[in-house]
Amino acid sequence: MKTYKALEERYESLITRENRVNDRFYNGIFERYVYPVLTREHIPPFWMYDPDPKTNPHMMQRLGINAVLNSGAIYLDGKFILVCRVEGMDRKSFFAVAESDTGVDHFRFWDHPVVLPDTEKDETNVYDMRLTRHEDGWIYGVFCSESHDSSSGDLSAAVAKAGIVRTRDLKTWERLPDLKTLRSPQQRNVVLHPEFVNGKYAFYTRPMDDFIETGSGGGIGFGLCDDITRAVIDEEKMTSIRRYHTITEAKNGAGCVPFKTKRGWIHIAHGVRNTAAGLRYVIYAFATALDDPSRVIAEPGGYLIAPLGSERVGDVSNVVFTNGCSVAPDGRVFIYYASSDTRMHVAVSDLERLEDYVFNTPADPLRSADCVRQRDDFITKNLKYLGK
Repeated sequence: MKTYKALEERYESLITRENRVNDRFYNGIFERYVYPVLTREHIPPFWMYDPDPKTNPHMMQRLGINAVLNSGAIYLDGKFILVCRVEGMDRKSFFAVAESDTGVDHFRFWDHPVVLPDTEKDETNVYDMRLTRHEDGWIYGVFCSESHDSSSGDLSAAVAKAGIVRTRDLKTWERLPDLKTLRSPQQRNVVLHPEFVNGKYAFYTRPMDDFIETGSGGGIGFGLCDDITRAVIDEEKMTSIRRYHTITEAKNGAGCVPFKTKRGWIHIAHGVRNTAAGLRYVIYAFATALDDPSRVIAEPGGYLIAPLGSERVGDVSNVVFTNGCSVAPDGRVFIYYASSDTRMHVAVSDLERLEDYVFNTPADPLRSADCVRQRDDFITKNLKYLGK
């Protein structure tokens, strides 16, 4: 039997461990790191164990944690901050704040999880918060609010909505009414754009016919509303769309809050295709115009990040998912992503490299015959340059 002191020592050893670049991986776009930045082992022991031997004589876990995943991200007051989805062993998720000075290691959770105003009595679960520092001065969190679909006899049937909260300091949160999309029955993976568009609040949406299947939803939508305290969107214009036999065939959704470069807004999103082993999630990138953030101007072919090695194993295997990036003052971009719904990782790039990647990587030609011609032309050009 371990003592509580031994549990604390093991925890501190993990928190203070330095991370390092994985030198076995190289693509020129970003660096992967050897260790996950957050796992369930990074949860403070006093969240799970009663340290009093009188009430916990066998030092048992009383409130276990299953996973730490899908974190919103923001760079604030010199700190890299993640608002994580923490899933208990009871399957319910909640939000918790972890911070780091480096962005790649030494993440430490604040003493208490986020306690949101309990204004939605039908709400059963909350998860996957995107954090937007908006030009109106607030920090907004947009997340999935899940409730049981009481109209169905299926006990697993659910309804997904986009919940909205706002804060100044990530400690005191105000709950606003959920986003309403007049032409979409359900919403998940909703992101608030950081600037006003034509004087209005702009959201990237994911129109869905039901909780799992997108149905008629064609991809990542874009809509405007006048008042975020009563956010209602009528028309949703499609941006990055789903296409047959691509990484977005089954569904796709906005991930990180888009960040501005000289040539456009860069978006880091997720795409899903179906396989014999189930759904495969990857992360991809695209850009929209500075003067019209709904208009896609670049969409490199294929994925940016896919699960690699041990990242492929977990509660929901063969998945990577992001809903948070941080841009540091020096231009480095920290892409935080979960692997297999189990743990959090980081990939580090910078604005210059990501702009180069998004605008200079060829688009997907969509047909094998065209793809092989594209690659053959690429090889011919390179062999000529190499003098071969």
